[in-house]
Amino acid sequence: MSKPITPLTLIILLALVAPLATQQPQPLTDDERRIVEYIDAHNVEALALLERAVNINSGTQNFAGVREVGKLFAAEFDALGFRTRWVDGAPFERAGHLVAEHRGPGPKVLLIGHLDTVFEPHSPFQRFERISATAARGPGIIDMKGGDVIIVQALKALAAAGALERMYVVVVMTGDEESAGDPQSLAREALVGAARGAAAALGFEDGDGDPRTAVIGRRGTTAWTVRVTAKPAHSSLIFRDEIGYGAVFEAARIVNAFREKLAGEPHLTFNPALMLGGTEVTADPVQARGTAFGKDNVIAEHAVVSGDLRALSVEGFASARRRMEEIVSASLAHTKAEITFDEGYPPLSPTDGNKRLLAMYDQASRDVSAGPVSAVDPDRAGAADVSFVAGHVPMILDGIGLMGDGGHTVQETADLRTLPSQTRRAALLIYRLSRQ
Repeated sequence: MSKPITPLTLIILLALVAPLATQQPQPLTDDERRIVEYIDAHNVEALALLERAVNINSGTQNFAGVREVGKLFAAEFDALGFRTRWVDGAPFERAGHLVAEHRGPGPKVLLIGHLDTVFEPHSPFQRFERISATAARGPGIIDMKGGDVIIVQALKALAAAGALERMYVVVVMTGDEESAGDPQSLAREALVGAARGAAAALGFEDGDGDPRTAVIGRRGTTAWTVRVTAKPAHSSLIFRDEIGYGAVFEAARIVNAFREKLAGEPHLTFNPALMLGGTEVTADPVQARGTAFGKDNVIAEHAVVSGDLRALSVEGFASARRRMEEIVSASLAHTKAEITFDEGYPPLSPTDGNKRLLAMYDQASRDVSAGPVSAVDPDRAGAADVSFVAGHVPMILDGIGLMGDGGHTVQETADLRTLPSQTRRAALLIYRLSRQ
């Protein structure tokens, strides 16, 4: 006797043939028309929710603000019949996460957002500002409070069409995407737990800001720090066999060797972002700042260099780390250097399953007259929470949030025309995933 086909098996089988399906727009079903009509009719409400969210400062270190944004969205999920809970972030030194779950009979679909931004309370960039009929500026408006609003509005549309009751949807909105908590295993425990058993995961970051693209591959990122100690002495003695070259020259050698040996490899980048050297050095990795003291006539005893490393695969990370460690270990005379790496964000490799999910999203986009969608170059897609569910979910798609430009700057601006269009095709994709 053959085994029964489970909902998860069905959805994977259907995804296998998705790329073979016609790429021409297909007529919407009655339910799908109702979903689209709801979104168009309630766009003003979506804009109002977006403004409220943006006007709450939720820099990662502003724990009270992150929780406040979490309460705002929790109320929306509660009204839709979700069970919501707040994951306390104290064990990993952050505010925490919002998890909302709606258990229906359909295959499990995971929706991923985040509540925090890079703009702390001391930033001058604090408020939502409408700058034209089609654009608005504000902290986190596209990264990614706009994506959070799209999640909410898509689910409201599905509920209005009577489709949500049949769906198994879990939403995780992390409170520390811009600066993950420590230890990272605890900081991402809720997200990874929610991913287990999911048929598909959708991330609502803004991708490269172009609605014609979505993300099926993201480079991971890890931070690295090089610390150098050297023999201090009067500057007139530098380069002597018994004195050596000092910490600053050793740090410079290391950074330049990174450039010579690793630069230009596909999907691999590394950026020395902070460099300090002198007789005394203090570095604060959390605040990404430090101080240094050194006189012209004294050979520098200490140096610190910190930056990031990005790669598209686990193998790419391992190879780069090995070669960086080899470079660091070949120290100049009378100097000693060491390099350390943090846990970082894992890569999201562009798997066949991700490509199949993109094909379904592309079809949904065409069907709501939003045009075709192709995969963005993974080198243009930074690290994001969705990468943590790689290996746990067979199909993953990201970069389907609110579009715009200027992310992480005081010019962060949303193209408001994409709010209803991004919501339409996301809602349609979620609906079709749940129906398989």
